[in-house]
Amino acid sequence: MEVVLKAGRALELRPLRLADARALFAQVDANRARLRRWLPWPDANLSPTDSRAYILQMRTQAKAGLGQTFGLWWKDQLVGVAGFNWIDGANHSAAVGYWLAEEAQGRGLMTAAVSALLRHGFHGLGLNRIEIRAGLRNRRSRAIPERLGFRREGTLRQAEWVSGRYVDHAVYGLLAAAWKARR
Repeated sequence: MEVVLKAGRALELRPLRLADARALFAQVDANRARLRRWLPWPDANLSPTDSRAYILQMRTQAKAGLGQTFGLWWKDQLVGVAGFNWIDGANHSAAVGYWLAEEAQGRGLMTAAVSALLRHGFHGLGLNRIEIRAGLRNRRSRAIPERLGFRREGTLRQAEWVSGRYVDHAVYGLLAAAWKARR
């Protein structure tokens, strides 16, 4: 059974399907210059075939219980991706990752999407800890965990090679007990 998460009236998180490959590629292509500043993968997604391969990989990961990736559908248009990049069932923890098309920014969509992922992770998956890593200088990405009550746990220096340079990551964590106390 496919999990579909509601995040407000107009935003829905649905697992990506092979039929979404063209729409996904179109958003990556339209946002490539902006995405490559913070993410290592945009230049590896050069065609709908590449998007299809990504979707197949994410579906395999989900079937194994090692991650869950959702397309963000706002007003019936794919505007980004968010999900659990990895799930560690033995330790009841996971990491959230996300990106949003430029035309959808500034509307609270990603905060709503991550909030829906937190509900799903803590309630549906029984997680105890969820983390988010964001580029230290990526203020917009870091604002999401800060808004949602995550605790900044530290900095991973030169954590990722992105567009010919190393990017430091701010690491944020949220425990189930802290999330429940805020509700």
